[in-house]
Amino acid sequence: MTPTTETMVGIGSAAESTDMVLNIGPQHPSTHGVLRLKLVLDGELITSAEPVIGYMHRGAEKLFEARDYRQIIMLANRHDWLSAFSNELGVVLAVERMLGMEVPERAVWLRTLLAELNRVLNHLMFLGSYPLELGGITPVFYAFTEREELQHVMEEVSGGRMHYMFNRVGGLKEDLPAGWTTRARGAVADVRSRMDRFDDLVLGNEIFRGRTRGVGVLSPAAVHAYGVSGPIARASGVDLDLRRDEPYLAYGELADVLKVVTREEGDCLARFECLLEQTYHSLDLAEACLDRLADLPPGPVNQRLPKVLKAPEGHTYAWTENPLGINGYYLVSKGEKTPYRLKLRSASYNNIQVLTELLPGTLVSDMVAILGSMFFVVGDIDK
Repeated sequence: MTPTTETMVGIGSAAESTDMVLNIGPQHPSTHGVLRLKLVLDGELITSAEPVIGYMHRGAEKLFEARDYRQIIMLANRHDWLSAFSNELGVVLAVERMLGMEVPERAVWLRTLLAELNRVLNHLMFLGSYPLELGGITPVFYAFTEREELQHVMEEVSGGRMHYMFNRVGGLKEDLPAGWTTRARGAVADVRSRMDRFDDLVLGNEIFRGRTRGVGVLSPAAVHAYGVSGPIARASGVDLDLRRDEPYLAYGELADVLKVVTREEGDCLARFECLLEQTYHSLDLAEACLDRLADLPPGPVNQRLPKVLKAPEGHTYAWTENPLGINGYYLVSKGEKTPYRLKLRSASYNNIQVLTELLPGTLVSDMVAILGSMFFVVGDIDK
């Protein structure tokens, strides 16, 4: 007789305690970048979360090694496509430091001005898209209206709308068009005059505040453990801003204008408030730069470089306060015209890892609010 095996199958109440794995994403592969969140749920409660990245791995760090010091700027400005000018800035600062090169004063102030305008452009995108993710469609239209105002002056000075390619080792591509500072000052004033829409429409909306207050609280300990930076870290009370703490460009001379925005709550609402208030302060910095440029005499905006540019043998690290957080380049040179190694430390890569700490213990319904408040760009993760 053939032996039989009996199996007892339990149904009913036991099934309710079974964990479920839920995949949020990845979305359609033709989008500009996707993130997958692997969630384990107990009912509607998230018990664990794992960010899964690598769906659009760009391989930028290896491509750096096959391009010369002029060409790598094109690669550098694309990992965070909302902060292209700031990305370019980091890599040219690293190369200039290796070369021991001094940049003309006019170029220093222009770089500072354009970096702050780029910061406002970045923040406006998230000031509009975050309410959209929570069901509010109107703010994104206002955000894009203000972005267009600033995009016009950025496009006029650089020739690019998204990837500006305006930084060069030794300075900038060229000087300003005639009358540009007047038009830039007008654009800054126009944007500032309409920024209160976000205070009224978003922060004054009780539904938005109900969805974000006390949700997704990020502790200072988690910020330090995961290397979180930028507005997200400052919303948790971690008062760190390289523009003030390790001044570069002209920020050391702007100490009386530069204000670092912090909050203590560490929730979604605090992160949005930090982003909004920081936008106001970036407009202040842009105006201060325009004032200083008006006082500077005409002069060069770049250094004359040899036909073949080679960095001396050695290594250096240059980091900047990008719109989304700390962006760093570790450059290793063997005296050739291409980097031997160029390691990129991007803000979004570190910031998104903290979701493993932030999401467990929260409800699925709050997951979208938390994810949107992390203000990340997928290309900045899959670098």
